[in-house]
Amino acid sequence: MRVLLLGTGLQGKAALFDLVRSPHVTEILAGDADAPALEAYVRTLASPKVTPVPLDATDSARLRRLMEEVDVAIELLPARFHLPVAQAAVEAGAHLVNASYASPELRRLDPLAQAAGVTILPECGLDPGIDLVLAGQVARELDEIHEFYSYGSGIPEAQAADNPLRYKISWTFEGVLRSYSRPARIVEEGRPVEVSAQAIFAPEHVHTLTVEGVGTLEAYPNGDVTGYLEAMGVAGSVRRAARYTARWPGHSAFWRVMAQLGFLADEPVNVEGALVHPRAFLRSLLEPQLQYREDERDLVFLRVEARGLKDGRPLRVVYQVVDWRDLETGMLAMQRTVGFSASIGAQMIGRGEIRKRGVLSPVTDLPGRAFLAKLAERGIRVQRWEERP
Repeated sequence: MRVLLLGTGLQGKAALFDLVRSPHVTEILAGDADAPALEAYVRTLASPKVTPVPLDATDSARLRRLMEEVDVAIELLPARFHLPVAQAAVEAGAHLVNASYASPELRRLDPLAQAAGVTILPECGLDPGIDLVLAGQVARELDEIHEFYSYGSGIPEAQAADNPLRYKISWTFEGVLRSYSRPARIVEEGRPVEVSAQAIFAPEHVHTLTVEGVGTLEAYPNGDVTGYLEAMGVAGSVRRAARYTARWPGHSAFWRVMAQLGFLADEPVNVEGALVHPRAFLRSLLEPQLQYREDERDLVFLRVEARGLKDGRPLRVVYQVVDWRDLETGMLAMQRTVGFSASIGAQMIGRGEIRKRGVLSPVTDLPGRAFLAKLAERGIRVQRWEERP
């Protein structure tokens, strides 16, 4: 199959690495706005499959021409490009995968994609991505779900958590800071409850959990769990549910103070005659200080847990992923879990393992066991256990 990769940043490099190693991929067009950096990385891969192409993602005509040359495209660009790239894919008749949340506007392309015979698979990364596949698994395994919890985390391993925040950057730091300043939605007593942006780090919303081989982490609510429940088809039976982000202990207390002091605000303040955006200032100040050294590992932790009934008896089912940086290749765990997942999704479409057309969801439309088996082939292993109370 022929594949177009749009965006070769951290996650794109991992996707390209995986595509090169696949015997099913015969040709790869790799596009990025930073042509010198792309060409330098392509040289390290030393693969005749890869052709680097200059990319201007605002040039829709050029995007369509590139997509007309391939069977499937992977888009790992900033959020503002998701919709126009998807529109170009439909017009070109090329299947498309990305690793970001699907906007309502992208979902509305479903009838056009179906009519064009095109598969669009968004949310095929880590979170969203692997977590959604696991959510679909537990939904199929239990007859009725009463509680659902999802945890996601990208943090330095304990030895590398050597700064006052005990945190380093493996994802866009602007995206991380934005997530710290948005409300969350959980479910309590069967009803949606909004946790304000000012309260997500409050002690009453933070709890700890122990992860074998990692240690004790703290978790705070992040994002809207109700969309998960609706996609799983269990919104009517669930009494308690939440999505959480996990960090090393102390993270929530620090960021609660920072939020209260206004450091996460986007409204500019006057600083000696200059307008300064607090969050932009914070990002610029901290980002250089929170980088991984080449000999340091990050880790990804993901857990999906459901409690309910199976054959009339209570059952708790847990799926969990813990992955570390591969120091041999230098790839961060975040790169591996996002980039490899997007590559797997694209290859499953290209090989006909996913035949449904339209805008899909990993919850219902990715063959879960086959997808998890392909992750395991790449060293990303998913644990599962269950308990009968």
